[in-house]
Amino acid sequence: MNVLSVKNLHVSITTEKQITEIVRGISFDIGQGDFFCLVGESGCGKSITAMALTRLPPTDEAKCSGEVLFKGRDVLPLRGKHLRSVRGHGGIAYIFQDPMSALNPVLSIATQMREALPRGFSRSEAERRMLDLLSRVDLPDPDKVLRSYPCELSGGMAQRVCIAMAMASEPSLLIADEPSTALDVVTQQRVLELLDTIRRDTGTSIMLITHNLGLVARYGHKVSVMYAGLIIESGNVGDVLRTPRHPYSSGLLAAVPGLADGDAETLVSIPGRVPAPSEWGAGCTFEPRCHLAMPICREIAPPIETDAQGHSVACHAARRKPPKPD
Repeated sequence: MNVLSVKNLHVSITTEKQITEIVRGISFDIGQGDFFCLVGESGCGKSITAMALTRLPPTDEAKCSGEVLFKGRDVLPLRGKHLRSVRGHGGIAYIFQDPMSALNPVLSIATQMREALPRGFSRSEAERRMLDLLSRVDLPDPDKVLRSYPCELSGGMAQRVCIAMAMASEPSLLIADEPSTALDVVTQQRVLELLDTIRRDTGTSIMLITHNLGLVARYGHKVSVMYAGLIIESGNVGDVLRTPRHPYSSGLLAAVPGLADGDAETLVSIPGRVPAPSEWGAGCTFEPRCHLAMPICREIAPPIETDAQGHSVACHAARRKPPKPD
């Protein structure tokens, strides 16, 4: 059963009296207990997609079309208390990239966590619940953390507090938007291990937004690769990472640092940059950066094609040259 089904989602934002389309008709599903990954460079539309799922700013004022079915209910037409109910108890919760920006600097952790709890708890029950949540995210001395202010916590501790706050509402879907980018490598691993433990213990589905394919390979079940507002490749993590069919996916994989004979490999990069929405043409948006580009790529956007294993790709070159079998 799918917790979330996104179908043909478009998001357009009005800027300087001009309507700019940021997300261009994407679709994906997240099943119960899935660890789903949305991958791509900065500027591809990943965070805007995440915000649009519950109409968080800036998408609350954006034009959104298509369907965002959360437990079978379309979120996009909802407003007011009906929309807030999707963000509340048993709904969709978020963990944002910078915990110090997500936390209010002038309020204690206890005050902020209490706001995230469902209604009906007495003061003593709320405190027990908050201490339990902080303990579950492996924070030392949770009683001290509860009475601290954000400035008194390290980045890793603050991120764990944000995870505890997100779990306070017992969400069905937890969206983690680059939750470990600002953290050191060891803390990154601990945060992702924690998210995966929460998924296994509670059945909560995880949507991880990242550019780190190493994290995808280790934790993800399904992955969608996003570029310039489109999903250009998707499927099971093993299939996509073993046999990437889109040149952009291959480029992201080649850019992952590794070791060769004990020495650091030379980093590979994808030439060029992600184009701004104003630069998107009628053809394939990746064509200016693609070493496999053909004349048709400049003129016609490639359709998405899906094989029997559910591996989807939108690429003219992939259609002409199917991947070799394992």
